[in-house]
Amino acid sequence: MANSINTNTGAMVALQSLNQTSRDLITTQNRVSTGLKVASAKDNGAVWAVAQTQKANMIALDATKTNLQRSQSVNDVGLAAGESVMDALVQMKSLAASIDAGVGDTAAYEADYDALVTEITASIAAASFDGTTALTLTLTLGAGSAATEATVQTAIDATATAMQGLGTTSKSLERQLTFTSKLQDAMETGIGNLVDADLAKESAKLTALQTKQQLGVQALSIANSSSSILLSLFR
Repeated sequence: MANSINTNTGAMVALQSLNQTSRDLITTQNRVSTGLKVASAKDNGAVWAVAQTQKANMIALDATKTNLQRSQSVNDVGLAAGESVMDALVQMKSLAASIDAGVGDTAAYEADYDALVTEITASIAAASFDGTTALTLTLTLGAGSAATEATVQTAIDATATAMQGLGTTSKSLERQLTFTSKLQDAMETGIGNLVDADLAKESAKLTALQTKQQLGVQALSIANSSSSILLSLFR
């Protein structure tokens, strides 16, 4: 290769190498500081686009979880009200048996029975959450004076059926919530696999690039000194 004072090929090559090292160093420093190997579309457009889509889907699942949790709250209120109704009905059946048999002070039994009917009506009416009816239950209970075990048993059967439905729904909601949470976790892990940087690897690479940059500066300095060597030939 000819020696020339107009064209310093060695310096150009050294400068190109140093510039590439500097660019690689900036990329690695950004990965270390952000923890991301794909922080923007500039880093990798295809991967970035996929990650953004998955992030949007993961955020959308938050709304799904919120709706499920609201439904679960409605269901829990219905279960609580249903348990209260069932407790009252169990007591009412005993009272109805005493009223039918005409044993003791039936007037007192009838008063207790009527009080429990009022309690049940109030429980069903109060069973709502965020404007949504939590317990759909229609019971036909005669006044204490006309109370019969059969009437109360019919109400108990209807309440048990409603409670069974609420219990099944509760289990279903729990499973859906668990699945949604696991799905979000899996998506978050997947996004991390796409865009997260391996910090141990990047740290080692950072040290290597810093050393390479220092060597590149020295190589450029040596290449730039070639003109001085040519000058010495004319002395």
